[in-house]
Amino acid sequence: MALSTKSLPVVVIAGRPNVGKSTLFNRLAGRRYAIVNDQPGVTRDRKSVEIILRDRSVSLVDTAGWEEDDPQTVFGRMRKSSESAVASADVVVFCVDARSGITPVDEHFAQWLRKQGKPIILAVNKAEGHAGDIAALEMYSFGLGEPYPVSAEHGQGVGDLIEAVLDALPNEDDEIFEDFDDDNVDRPLKLAIVGRPNAGKSTLVNQLLGEQRVITGPEAGLTRDSISVFLRDEEGEVELVDTAGLRRKARIDETLEKMSVSASLEALKMAEVVVLVIDAELGVHEQDLQIARLIEREGRCCVLALNKWDILEDREAVRQKIKDRIEISLTQMNGIAVVSFSALTGRGVHKLLPAVRRAYAIWNKRVPTGALNRWFEEAITRHNPPMVEGRRLKIRYITQIKGRPPTFVLFGTRTSKIPMDYQRYLVNGLRATFDMPGTPIRLQFRDSKNPYANNGNGKDKD
Repeated sequence: MALSTKSLPVVVIAGRPNVGKSTLFNRLAGRRYAIVNDQPGVTRDRKSVEIILRDRSVSLVDTAGWEEDDPQTVFGRMRKSSESAVASADVVVFCVDARSGITPVDEHFAQWLRKQGKPIILAVNKAEGHAGDIAALEMYSFGLGEPYPVSAEHGQGVGDLIEAVLDALPNEDDEIFEDFDDDNVDRPLKLAIVGRPNAGKSTLVNQLLGEQRVITGPEAGLTRDSISVFLRDEEGEVELVDTAGLRRKARIDETLEKMSVSASLEALKMAEVVVLVIDAELGVHEQDLQIARLIEREGRCCVLALNKWDILEDREAVRQKIKDRIEISLTQMNGIAVVSFSALTGRGVHKLLPAVRRAYAIWNKRVPTGALNRWFEEAITRHNPPMVEGRRLKIRYITQIKGRPPTFVLFGTRTSKIPMDYQRYLVNGLRATFDMPGTPIRLQFRDSKNPYANNGNGKDKD
């Protein structure tokens, strides 16, 4: 059976760099989605979020600053991304700066926008107070209709701007309906793509989407904010988040980069599956291992993606070297899935999403209590719990309390004193017996109440 859903109208915020587009985007969205900084050109990729303006659901899109430059340069690629966003818009909010007045770039952009045949709302930002209202009046010369003076930073005039946007939107009856199967109505799987700078994360995202959605190039650090996009595979929808490269803390000294890293870490924590992209030509770096450990600490399942596989000569030697390094350094993620491919050519990329789905299924796995305790009895018989302070630890039974990641509780006496090596023994046994490779496994402990604890003789009788 097929259901129908409305395709949300698209509202795109566009303009030259540093006029406050991202600040306005965050203001309309009601929270901080986009990184904001005084440095021009912070936004490099278009960023979208579904929001409600008054009682109308829309897709709001922030874009990179529009500049004239060679298409091969970073700014040229940013402009192309912004033009693609405008092409998909139902309404364009053209944002200008009241303090700077009309600039030649603004005039050129306004002329280009008029030719696109889109409804345009002129937002005159940084128009605080009476001086801002006066500055807004000269914006009539654009020929785009009434200018709306706003202060995105302080919220002034935003209400009138929202009303103008709503009036310009197509009637709800005219919105397009899209068919989809009711088997796929569940929420999308949340997938984050992380890694060091220039590992090929954005190229991978474009390859998965089959389009040039995020800007790429040889320059390291092109992605500055986390960009969320959606795709669908055979099992349903996936929310894919491209993130900025993660470097060692000692090398992060600029405020903007700290904000980019913070956004990447937030995306990692919100994800269910994390794909850690590694430059296979460079091998596994210590920073890659640090990122993997962070993924494990956050309890997320992980897939290792070895990019640039096509340019290697001795692939088997590289694969073995990477495998050995992982097994030695990531014992807590033993059996982690590894996929090799070329994001640039697309060769092997088709293997990634199936690996992600398998890792996700393991992350959600639940083990029946009966089978779990039969294994547990055999495990403690084969290797008795150790002596601690001259007394044998007693572990009575085990149960799983949740998945995502698989979490088990051990009940017994003084279970909190179980040494780490014995905990690893149990975790490895769980992983091998119940086929849970690569996923984090959590052990918790519950001590049984000792009926003799308060008998007055001061002895703890187990």
